[in-house]
Amino acid sequence: MPRMTPVLSRAQMRAFDAHAITQCSVPALLLMENAGRGATDVLVRELCSDDARGVEGARPVVVCGAGNNGGDGLVIARHLLVRGASPTVFFAGDADKMTHDARANFEAWRGLGGEIQWLPPGAPLSTLEHALAGDQIVVDALFGTGLDRPIEGWLATVIESINGSRGPRFSVDLPSGLDADTGAALGVAVEATVTATFAHYKLGLLTPNGVSLAGRVRVVDIGVPAALVAFVVSAGNSAERLEPDDVASLVARRPPGAHKTSAGHVAIVAGSPGRIGAPQLSAHGALRAGAGVATIATWPEAASALQSHLLEVMSARIDPTAIAESLDAILRGKHAVVVGPGFGLGDDARIAVEYILAAYQGPVVVDADALTMFAGRPSVLLAAKNAVLTPHPGEAAKLLGKSTAQIESNRFHAARELVAATGAVVVLKGAHTIIASPDSRLAISPISCPALATAGSGDVLSGIIGALACTLSGFDAACAGVMLHAMAGETWSRAHAGADRGMLASEIADAVAIVRPSPK
Repeated sequence: MPRMTPVLSRAQMRAFDAHAITQCSVPALLLMENAGRGATDVLVRELCSDDARGVEGARPVVVCGAGNNGGDGLVIARHLLVRGASPTVFFAGDADKMTHDARANFEAWRGLGGEIQWLPPGAPLSTLEHALAGDQIVVDALFGTGLDRPIEGWLATVIESINGSRGPRFSVDLPSGLDADTGAALGVAVEATVTATFAHYKLGLLTPNGVSLAGRVRVVDIGVPAALVAFVVSAGNSAERLEPDDVASLVARRPPGAHKTSAGHVAIVAGSPGRIGAPQLSAHGALRAGAGVATIATWPEAASALQSHLLEVMSARIDPTAIAESLDAILRGKHAVVVGPGFGLGDDARIAVEYILAAYQGPVVVDADALTMFAGRPSVLLAAKNAVLTPHPGEAAKLLGKSTAQIESNRFHAARELVAATGAVVVLKGAHTIIASPDSRLAISPISCPALATAGSGDVLSGIIGALACTLSGFDAACAGVMLHAMAGETWSRAHAGADRGMLASEIADAVAIVRPSPK
């Protein structure tokens, strides 16, 4: 079985902590101590190991708020002091609003001879800006997971001062200002180099904006079993982070007697005059992902243009005068269908797609033009019995009648909204692609690979998922397909000195067989 790891919302993380404290009798101060000590380990490993001065020569600036995130920062300052660093601690906020646990660590810091630079609301920031003028590490411990309102006014200028520092920025649990649920910046947010998040990933860290703001994310053990999450996360409101080994768990080893038909025959209903590259890429992805046979079904003029380009792939012609009948013949015996890449948006294309959705009983991967043609009418897709939709944010926006910015502002909500509107498995593409299922499961890719931003990348993904859907459920095929696609991008990048551009879509497909972990 896949070993996906839980990803928590703001409310779920709060419930996780409360369960550990009230039901398991783990003192809140102990959780804070464990979190701060673990974060210090991350800070030293990630930001001091390559510095000739090491931790003993470090003069970090720790900027604390009045909440528990500030308490975590004070624990970090104490542990840095123990390791030989010389931290400078600033308190930005109203001292009267300091939480009980933060105050306990404030007293411990003072008891060890530590000093606090006070920055009450509205105070000039000249002392902070002077302290940040060098290249020292800055520890951001202003706001954590609980923040749910925009940061404005004086506190916004504190964050701007932190972002203006020349040294690396280390955020505690979340970059201050990052929405834990959506990854959006709540007015303004710290731009971290490294983020040490506690116990579990938070949803907002696995979004394109979260990736940009959080830098390298490391999960810190806080001294309670991760399995406690089962007591606070309901099956209908859970999210999980995929792991590379999940591919091996999902894709079974082929029996010795496997042949091309038993491996799966995928129909690629795609392409149109002048747009024959997309179906070829989709078919290439399907074959590299393990399909035994791939057939491109397209319009006669496009089929004629394709003939001289195809070696391993078969072709078939859709008769514009008898669309239903010709599709019935083409789809007979096929194990999965991919529809949409380069297919066109005319009436014939719409008739063909609507017929496939209503008539074909097997898995259908719906992509590109087959999504765009239903802009504002996502309920048409309810006709499909076993559909996987693969929209990028722009296509998702068109389906839901929203802007791309609205989709990106809360990707998790958008994915679930598309599932509710279509009854399909939804693959919302992007950095940390989301896979959402009608049974409320939600999986998130752990990989954000900018090299995948290349024309045809989505066509290859649709073919990969189509191949896997020959033997797996739609959700499992989508999860495994997204991981293979992302891992292929990472593999290419590593092989090209960490390049973040220049990869061709066909190279994604070619790398799929290489990156696949051995099936169990």
